[in-house]
Amino acid sequence: MDFIDGIAGLEALYGAASVGSQRKVAAHLTPSYRRWIEASRFCIVSTIGAGGTDGSPRGDDGPVVRVLDPKTLAMPDWRGNNRLDSLRNIVTDGRISLIFLVPGSQIMVRVNGAAKLTADAGLRGSFGRDETLPATVVVVRVDEVYAQCSRAVMRSGLWSRDDAAGLPTLGDILADVTAGEMGGGDYDADWEKRSLAALW
Repeated sequence: MDFIDGIAGLEALYGAASVGSQRKVAAHLTPSYRRWIEASRFCIVSTIGAGGTDGSPRGDDGPVVRVLDPKTLAMPDWRGNNRLDSLRNIVTDGRISLIFLVPGSQIMVRVNGAAKLTADAGLRGSFGRDETLPATVVVVRVDEVYAQCSRAVMRSGLWSRDDAAGLPTLGDILADVTAGEMGGGDYDADWEKRSLAALW
């Protein structure tokens, strides 16, 4: 199998980028991009660091990020599994990409930029839910923002199908990976209840 190892060889296989794909890119949040991002409750965060790349889902019951100004987003880091893969990358490298999704919409919005992590008490407190605060907040400087082509969502039928029936559960996956030391049916039976009790 031959692999492409140069940009010229790559570009020769494709046509020129469309004018619209270039013009839709902004260096800050325009009013329409801001409105779109503030409607998103879910995004995928991509980072890079010494250990490699990481893609991590983030979700909330309202906007998944807060717009601080046209060049700055803030994302609370709510409870998770404490692996800290994305956060370690942010502390050591800072390059970040976010893809925002809104159920039902065919488009996605991407932000590329640089992130820093803070435990600032005031900012953490502004995201508080009853007695719960995020451990940290990811602050993202927006370098570019643009709408992603809708073809991937259209091809996949993402919002018009449910393919989950019969898939392995988290308990199944853990049991498989750990040769039965963890996971299984008991893990699954209690998983939703445990998760709902610790969403924030």
